[in-house]
Amino acid sequence: MFIQTESTPNPATLKFLPGQSVLESGTADFPSADAAGTSPLAQRIFAVSGVTGVFFGTDFVTVTKAEETDWDHVKPAILGAIMEHFQSGAPVMEGEGQAAGGHADHEGEDAEIVGQIKTLLDTRVRPAVAQDGGDITFHGFDRGVVYLHMQGACAGCPSSTLTLKMGIENLLRHYIPEVVEVRPVTV
Repeated sequence: MFIQTESTPNPATLKFLPGQSVLESGTADFPSADAAGTSPLAQRIFAVSGVTGVFFGTDFVTVTKAEETDWDHVKPAILGAIMEHFQSGAPVMEGEGQAAGGHADHEGEDAEIVGQIKTLLDTRVRPAVAQDGGDITFHGFDRGVVYLHMQGACAGCPSSTLTLKMGIENLLRHYIPEVVEVRPVTV
């Protein structure tokens, strides 16, 4: 098994491509070791000292390290954990801990606008940020403000504010005049 690695715009996060499916669909975000209870793979990766976050896409795993941790020290152990997991035949996710579709539900008078926002996110934004090892999902819409949740390499990335304001906000405002601002949320 050969696992490729790619850098991301977030220097604290690397993208690992195991050359096979990680999740059938959706994404899974583990911002801490405590959140990894439903994933044997995430638990193995968190067992590596210095790992602070794990995120799964359909064909990749992104891993975030602590600021004081050097990639040269943890990268071989992370590669080993991923390889051991896939060779073991254990599931990536157990039981009810299946991947999420991503977007929060929204009902009410703005349902049509929210549908347009989600469509633009799914067709224009999410594929691009998946290339960088992350995901951005809809969290809410209130009085013209769109709230988005950043995951994987996008969470904590130095360029995430610029991506939100200059990229996503401008895109949404261009297509949906009711949108006046985009703000990040932490869940």
